[in-house]
Amino acid sequence: MKEAAALPRGGRHKAPLRPLPAMDLPFLVLVLTLVGFGLVMLGSASGAVALYRRGDAFAYLRPQLLYAAMGIAGLWLASRVDYHIFHKLAWPLLGVSLVLLAVVLFMPEYNGCKRWLVLPGVGTLQPSEIAKFAVVLVFSHIISLNHDRMRSFAVGVLPFVLVLGVVAALMLLEPHLSGTLLILGIGAVLMFVGGTGLRWFVLAGLGGAAAIGAAVVVMPDLVPYAADRLRSWQDPFADPLGDGHQTIQSLYAIGSGGATGLGLGNSRQKHLFVPEPQNDFIFSIVCEELGFVGACAVVLLFVLLLWRGITIAAHAPDRFGALLVVGFTVQVALQAVLNVAVVTNTIPNTGISLPFFSSGGTSLMMLLGEMGIVLSVSRGET
Repeated sequence: MKEAAALPRGGRHKAPLRPLPAMDLPFLVLVLTLVGFGLVMLGSASGAVALYRRGDAFAYLRPQLLYAAMGIAGLWLASRVDYHIFHKLAWPLLGVSLVLLAVVLFMPEYNGCKRWLVLPGVGTLQPSEIAKFAVVLVFSHIISLNHDRMRSFAVGVLPFVLVLGVVAALMLLEPHLSGTLLILGIGAVLMFVGGTGLRWFVLAGLGGAAAIGAAVVVMPDLVPYAADRLRSWQDPFADPLGDGHQTIQSLYAIGSGGATGLGLGNSRQKHLFVPEPQNDFIFSIVCEELGFVGACAVVLLFVLLLWRGITIAAHAPDRFGALLVVGFTVQVALQAVLNVAVVTNTIPNTGISLPFFSSGGTSLMMLLGEMGIVLSVSRGET
């Protein structure tokens, strides 16, 4: 009888849906709250522009609901998968992302950029979202295997610089300045957490400052796209119907929201005044409809997500899991900071979306998959 009773316990590990330790419930609640909040705001912000462009007020919300459902299913599956499998998948996924970043350069332009692969009968795919995911995997993989040698140049600097250099070069050709900055920021955080010597960051900072200084001198000829964005940031009212139009309308929306906003669904600026209210500038509609209180609620949710992610990383069973959690949660937090900074004209307009809120199937599904990996790490299995 004892042997018979022991069989289910021994065979449990072979079951397709074996019992697992509980995932981190606060983190899951935060993710689902952000998704739900984002869908509500997308439905409100996108109705007018969707009706004008496509004759259907739900043209942006309907596919986003589908992507959210698929993403949540992916989150659940990823939370049950042993995250150590990504040790083997890191380099192949990086290779795939580099191929896609190269292929997208031959796609048609949209708003002066080549960021999307057109998949007939399916929709579009944004390779930069896959590249973010792959960079976190590769960096976590390298650091976890070589953490004792991270202070040397050959191990702690060179492989990361090569990866970031290739990815950044391909993304700048799109051009995708915001995505490039985001990937560089994620990489720098993982290198710092992983133990790369501080002196290399100082040297990188000096080199970066020199590169930026050189770029400023030649920018009108070398990067007219960035130069226009920089001039528009310095004085958006110099060209209120051109490059400055989006920023000006965003600021009008934020200012008119006041403390408590005009009420959900009552935005005036979303009626074809703010370009792309369903995407990069959805936060300005949040501010207009929900006011300062609503804007603070959004920011607080992202802060709590970052805090909970760091807590999970601190209790991760191994270094690889901790680095994955840091990479994915920092990605979300940093992207949110950059988006809010752009919308408020704190930094030049770089065309970056607000995680969980902006329209975009690739971004939402990749984000939810990444959050599923965080939840897998939170289960504490080695």
